[in-house]
Amino acid sequence: MEIIDTEIIGLKILKPKVFTDSRGYFFESYSKKLFDHDVAEVEFVQDNESCSTFGVIRGLHFQRPPYCQAKLVRCVTGRVLDVAVDIRKGSPTYGKHVAVELSEDNRLQFFIPHGFAHGFAVLSDKAVFQYKCDNYYHPEAEGGISILDPDLGIDWKVDMNEAILSEKDKRHSLLADFDSPFSF
Repeated sequence: MEIIDTEIIGLKILKPKVFTDSRGYFFESYSKKLFDHDVAEVEFVQDNESCSTFGVIRGLHFQRPPYCQAKLVRCVTGRVLDVAVDIRKGSPTYGKHVAVELSEDNRLQFFIPHGFAHGFAVLSDKAVFQYKCDNYYHPEAEGGISILDPDLGIDWKVDMNEAILSEKDKRHSLLADFDSPFSF
């Protein structure tokens, strides 16, 4: 597996080695030993999956301490634009983001450590999205930053007139109005 560093410390793209033949393909999507050595020492405890249609944008989500979640995400069917925004106080990249296209064709994965808000936009007719988390979901700890925040400068690759957002995601605060519980 190739580990690709991004311009923001901690965010990593994982490119698996894919073996193909007349039967199809095979790749190792996760190995704790390799992950701990090459990416970060993380104990994943929960796997989640969502299915969404074109134009759905989910995010930008995080969980507050002590229930923070690091995530390893991938798109197993379709194509998404996956985005992580640095919300760690004192970070030189605070408010900056990394966007990566994840798809069933490129099989890339994206590692998002604690201290980042995360979201994705569906770019295909349908997308099945999976993620591993290192902490269980706690509804009382959930938080979010508005995907509509112009100061973030995120090009979601979806016409906002066609975007499908949950009512909750429409109500998240702008980064400028946000008091981050995370430190660099």
